[in-house]
Amino acid sequence: MAGEKGLRSELGRVRGLGSAKEGVNHWWRQRLTSLALIPLSLWFVGSLVFLTDTDHATAVAWLGSPVTLGLMVLFLGAMFYHAALGLQVVIEDYVSNHGCRKALIVLTNFACFALMVAAVVSLLVIAFGG
Repeated sequence: MAGEKGLRSELGRVRGLGSAKEGVNHWWRQRLTSLALIPLSLWFVGSLVFLTDTDHATAVAWLGSPVTLGLMVLFLGAMFYHAALGLQVVIEDYVSNHGCRKALIVLTNFACFALMVAAVVSLLVIAFGG
């Protein structure tokens, strides 16, 4: 009967298309990082405004505070992770070659991770005077 087969083609039923089970997880991670970035971004911009008229020693002392350093690391981590997730979606949408797509996603994830590590190490050097 036609009603039992539904609207999917024979090939679609065999392949199991439409049930990758990874898109929802990616979508949720993107949304959670964006929610985390709202207060962290407001805090960051407010901090920059506060620090506009301060000298270098005051800014270094401010960054050396455990709360400030922790919030800055959280901000950088969420920002680079959110960027990696967003860039992955762009690559998946616009790069048609499967091998090239995978290579670009790996390269993008590596670059975002390397930039995050470099930023956190820089913060630690500034905060602890290394």
